Amino acid sequence: MSETTAETILTATGLSKTFGSRKSAQTHAVVDAAFEVKRGEIFVVMGLSGSGKSTLIRMLNGLVEPTSGSVAVAGTTITGLPAPKLREVRRRNVSMVFQHFALLPHRTVIDNVAYGLEIQGVAKAERLERANTIIRLVGLDGRQNSLPSQLSGGMQQRVGLGRALASDTDILLMDEAFSALDPLIRREMQEQLIELQHELGKTIIFITHDLNEAMFLGDRIAVMRDGRIVQIGTPEEILTDPANDYVAQFVQDVDRARVLTAASVMEPALAVVNMSAGPRAALRLMRDQQTNATFVVNRDRTYGGVARAKHVLRQVKAGDSDLRPIVRNDATIVTPETLVVDLVELSVGSDLPIAVVDDRKRLIGVIPRVTLLAALGNVSTATGEFTAIEGPPTITMSEMTETLLDTTLEGADL
Repeated sequence: MSETTAETILTATGLSKTFGSRKSAQTHAVVDAAFEVKRGEIFVVMGLSGSGKSTLIRMLNGLVEPTSGSVAVAGTTITGLPAPKLREVRRRNVSMVFQHFALLPHRTVIDNVAYGLEIQGVAKAERLERANTIIRLVGLDGRQNSLPSQLSGGMQQRVGLGRALASDTDILLMDEAFSALDPLIRREMQEQLIELQHELGKTIIFITHDLNEAMFLGDRIAVMRDGRIVQIGTPEEILTDPANDYVAQFVQDVDRARVLTAASVMEPALAVVNMSAGPRAALRLMRDQQTNATFVVNRDRTYGGVARAKHVLRQVKAGDSDLRPIVRNDATIVTPETLVVDLVELSVGSDLPIAVVDDRKRLIGVIPRVTLLAALGNVSTATGEFTAIEGPPTITMSEMTETLLDTTLEGADL
C-alpha cells in the first residue's frame, strides 16, 4: 500500500441522494456522506448490496446529481457544473473503470485503450504510443490487435483498466471492477493494481462488497450501511477498533493474520544495549531483564546485532571491554509492514524475538514468540480457521499456534 501526501484531491461534503418524489415512495440511496481523499491513496468504499456505494461513486464524477451536498475534484466543485465544464473535468481529472468492462467490441485492444485519448483530440501517433506503453504496463503486450471477443475476462478487464490509465487522469474510480472475475484472476488483478498505483501514483477510489478485497487494497476504508458511512479508517483500525456492532460483525471473520502487521503487534525492546557500552553493561542488562541475550544498537539507534550471555560472560572474564567481536547478526529482521501471517515461519526458525526496524534500519520494536501467539489467539472465527485470501492453502489457527508452541523458547525472549 502506498504512502499518501497531505494534499486532498477529492472532497465530498454532506452528499445525499434520494430517488422518487414526494408523492411516491422515496429511496434514500446515500445519506449525508462526507469524506476526503488524499492524493496518491487507494480509498475503498465497502458495503453490502444496496448500501449506496455505487450511487456514491457516480456522484463523484457527476454521473448522478446529488439531492444535496457537493463534490470538489482538484479544487473544482463539480456539483451543478455546466455539462461542457463537467466533461472537461472528467477528461482532465477523473477516469472510471466499470464492472463489466464496457469495451467497444469492434475495436482492437490498442484502439480501446487509446479511445479516451481519441476523444480528447490527441494526435493518432501520440495516442498509439501512449496506448502501447500502457498495454505493456497492464500485461497485454502482444495483444494489441486482438478484439475483445478473443480475450479472457481477466484480459478484458486489463483493457478497461488500461483505457482509464491511458487518459492520464489524476483519479481512477473503480466500481466493483474485479467482481466479475474468477478468484485467481481477481487476486492477480488486485496485486497488479497495487503495483500500478505504486508506479504511477494514481489516486484510486475503489468500490467493493468484498471485505478481504477492501482489506487488501485499501489505504483507508469507508464502510457503508443503508446509505450512510458508518466508519472510515485504515484496514487495521477497522479491524481492531470497529465503530459499532455492525462493523464488528462485518469484520469478525476476516483473516487478521493477513491484515495485521508487525507494527501492530510489536512491543518495545527492553533488552537493548549500545555497542559502546561494553560487555559488563550488557551482562548487567541481561541480568535485570532476565534474558540470555540482548539486542545491540549503534549510537544512531540503528540495528547492530545480538549479543548472547555466554559470549558476553566470556568477554567479561577475559577483561575485554569491546562488544563488537561477539555481536552476531542471527536475529530475524522485518519491516513494520510485514504481515503477521509471514512472521509465523520466521519465528519458528529462530530462538530469538523478531527485530522490527524502520527504513533507516533503526530498531523500533521486537516481537517475542509469546506476543505472536497472543496475536494469533485473537483470530476467532466460527470455524477457528484462517480463511486464505483467494489462493494460498487454508491453515487453521490451531495448526499455526501448535507450530509455535512446539518450538522451544530457550529463554531468549528479550
